[in-house]
Amino acid sequence: MIRIGLIRERKYPPDSRVALTPEQCVEMMQKYPGMQVVAEPSPNRCYTDDEYRAAGIEVMEDLTNCDVLLGIKEVKEEYIIPNKTYFFFSHTKKKQPYNQQMMQTLIEKKVRLIDYECLTHADEQRILGFGFYAGVVGAHNGLLTYGKKTGLYDLPAAHNVNSFAELLRVYEDVNLPPLKIVVTGSGKVASGVIEVMTHFDIESVEPEDFLTHQYDYPVYTHLTGGDLYARKDNDLFSRNDFHANPTAYKCLFHKYIPQTDILMNGIYWDTHIARLFERQDIQRSDWRTTVIADITCDIDGSVPINVGASSIADPVYGIDRRTGERVQPFQNTTNTIDVMAVDNLPNELPRDASYYFGAHFEKFILKELLRGNSNIITRATICDNGKLTPHYEYLSDYAYK
Repeated sequence: MIRIGLIRERKYPPDSRVALTPEQCVEMMQKYPGMQVVAEPSPNRCYTDDEYRAAGIEVMEDLTNCDVLLGIKEVKEEYIIPNKTYFFFSHTKKKQPYNQQMMQTLIEKKVRLIDYECLTHADEQRILGFGFYAGVVGAHNGLLTYGKKTGLYDLPAAHNVNSFAELLRVYEDVNLPPLKIVVTGSGKVASGVIEVMTHFDIESVEPEDFLTHQYDYPVYTHLTGGDLYARKDNDLFSRNDFHANPTAYKCLFHKYIPQTDILMNGIYWDTHIARLFERQDIQRSDWRTTVIADITCDIDGSVPINVGASSIADPVYGIDRRTGERVQPFQNTTNTIDVMAVDNLPNELPRDASYYFGAHFEKFILKELLRGNSNIITRATICDNGKLTPHYEYLSDYAYK
């Protein structure tokens, strides 16, 4: 029926996530007789080659006989096999310059590219992604950073713990001080953050109470929609109007600045949307926030003191409130803000994240791919047979030589 190949991740730094776990490969082949799944060998994959072999999945270098190739990150041009269907996060739909050559190679080699990011339901809600585990790890790292900065408690790095389940067991032995946390965003990232808040027994409070009350236990408030944005002319919020006219709206986060110890940012942001604050705001005398976990990690975006992505190995940098300059993190002073801006957070819990991703691929996407003539697949197909698809023709000056 169909032959699916799991390709090796070759970008640096190496990513250890995979689209399908060994168990999921077996389940798919049992459910769809005639389907075959094979894996390209990889030294970095979170599920080892031997784990795939033990499950009965063939591990092989040559994937030219595969119909569909599943990866995670962008594929280097020299490894793109012509005339295949590829799924991966291409990071091309915004004309990202660093991937232009890859996009042109996909066109030249007549590849059918289906971008995970573009797989959506009819209401444009994304189907696949690692956002939930980005939120989990981002929240964990934000709390870890606060503990390290203040010296009040200790948490291990998530990548030094084997699983989310083990991370939850760690939380049972940690008592947090009475800090106040703001969570922003309304998608899967925010869901992951709130999952951590729940397991840490951090109480949820309404925005109004967050602004007016102090607590002797840790709390968070979740800001979405009208809690965070209002029209400049009448102070009202309409979701449809906000999406249609984002420049007509102002951000209300300035009210929360004097009450927030940790900001955990999960907002989808583009240049038309007001930032949470401006760089000069960090000099305010009532500025309280000492840790920002910028989970969505838009450089110079909704968090303007995100001056560059950090890494899993070195996840945090400091920003001097007086100068705005980058400094060493974990200084126990209110004169610096520690920024966590790792741009591949799910890779700290790669097995959990891969299982979550693969389950959604099998549940929502595989049947669409197999039956053909799928609106979901069509909406996510950026190019096919040497041409951009109609929905992505705006990429013409980027994709064609």
